[in-house]
Amino acid sequence: MYTARERSISDVRADSFTNKAQFDAGFSERLKIKDDAVLTKLDPMSHHTSCRSQPHIGLRHVTKQRPTIFGTLIEKPLGDHNADKMPQTPPFPVMYGSNGYNKNLYKAKEEDYEGLYYHENNLVSGSLEALIEHLVPTVAYFPDRTYIFTFLLSSRLFIHPYELMSKVCHLCVDQQRLADPQADKARVRKIAPKILQLLTEWTETFPYDFRDERMMKSLKELTHRLSTGDELYRKAVQQMTQTLIRKLTTLSQYEEALAKINSSVTDRLTVLKTKPQAIQRDILTICSDPFTLAQQLTHIELERLSYIGPEEFIQALVQKDPLDNDKRCFSDHKKASNLEAYVEWFNRLSYLVATEICMPVKKKHRARVIEFFIDVARECFNIGNFNSLMAIITGMNMSPVSRLKKTWGKVKTAKFDILEHQMDPSSNFYNYRTALRGATQRSITAHSSREKIVIPFFSLLIKDIYFLNEGCANRLPNGHVNFEKFWELAKQVMEFMTWKKVECPFDRDRKILQYLLTAPVFSEDALYLASYESEGPENNMEKDRWKSLRSSLLSRT
Repeated sequence: MYTARERSISDVRADSFTNKAQFDAGFSERLKIKDDAVLTKLDPMSHHTSCRSQPHIGLRHVTKQRPTIFGTLIEKPLGDHNADKMPQTPPFPVMYGSNGYNKNLYKAKEEDYEGLYYHENNLVSGSLEALIEHLVPTVAYFPDRTYIFTFLLSSRLFIHPYELMSKVCHLCVDQQRLADPQADKARVRKIAPKILQLLTEWTETFPYDFRDERMMKSLKELTHRLSTGDELYRKAVQQMTQTLIRKLTTLSQYEEALAKINSSVTDRLTVLKTKPQAIQRDILTICSDPFTLAQQLTHIELERLSYIGPEEFIQALVQKDPLDNDKRCFSDHKKASNLEAYVEWFNRLSYLVATEICMPVKKKHRARVIEFFIDVARECFNIGNFNSLMAIITGMNMSPVSRLKKTWGKVKTAKFDILEHQMDPSSNFYNYRTALRGATQRSITAHSSREKIVIPFFSLLIKDIYFLNEGCANRLPNGHVNFEKFWELAKQVMEFMTWKKVECPFDRDRKILQYLLTAPVFSEDALYLASYESEGPENNMEKDRWKSLRSSLLSRT
């Protein structure tokens, strides 16, 4: 039995998406970690039947039509007319139960092919060396892109990327006798485009790996061997290298811009005491239209998302807890700095919202700011910007804001209650996950760039990946890599990869963006002080804290 408020919530959710039927279809089923709907879109090859005509590899045969998950330099290896017949690694497995893992895996007979274990044609485990060898193409074989992505993503739990690159180069040179001056030129022409395609996948999907000089050295050595004496391959190598350098240059510029922004951000209370006229502006003087502000928030979200490398999720996990106490795990990676910067943005936005609410002296003005942010949050929901939505709700639920009872008494809270219900953490964020499925489905069938926007509540995404990682060991009792786990991990990161590639369709407003990114915000203590100054303490504990804050904060120079 739904209450009137719950019915209104359902109506708001449905109206917020362009296709009500698509949204309602997902409402009855709770979103789980494993969701094949997105994978069907990402991997159109998944409906093909399997074939075991090459049992030493044990892979499916599919046509060479490639899913466009990533842009690649060579959609078909150059000059190879037999590419359509190359065996492929199965796409992401569809063999898991509701818990995301196959409990019957070891009850059935497994098939072992040179260190790789398969179950129902799906690769589920293998030794690290066998998995590395499985990554390396031959004249007759090229690994599927899902395998390339999954292994390059997860392998860093066991081996440094530069060590992996060194092993790949060694295998390529040895297997194909590339170091031999008398090597069969025809054979080199057959294998070169496949190796180039593998390197292109690596440089385009994990470009940050190549900030390591050791990676670049191995890349240059191998591509030099492939391109010597062949103009076609030389141009392909040049294009791949130029694209990689552009990406790394753009990343460096972004990091410099972030550092500049962070260095310019100051504590609002300090500015208020030293230069009171410098912060007379507030958010309503900068932007009074909720939809416009939601659009500018979406600009910031999509820009920061776009710079997060998929490997940063894995590196964050390694930094938290190297699993299995495996000495081969390592934690001296490049920091997951872009991921951390995105989390910091969420915190900044929450504090900015709380600051804007606590700053005004008049109760009526504070209520107006609260109602404004409620409308902004609603527009973020409609856009599909769940991260800004949650940051705004978090800011309004901070204790210095929530204690302003007289202010909240003047606020029409019906819309806020609906949004809070939408992001209710109960039942593992059931309502939010349902809305996220609706937004994801909308993006898959989108006819405009605006409909493609899906910006997840990022902290929950990280939490999901963390618990997926914690829920199953990296290695099996026999020492093999548990690749079944990494298929699942890659599925989650792959979905994120599709979201972060969306171009923001809204016009940029530099003035609003500058304010959102650099306006001074209160610290937690300063927020409490401003809150007590606006509405006095209600009990002795609050009175004592107020006196302490006035003494410590207002006396500072």
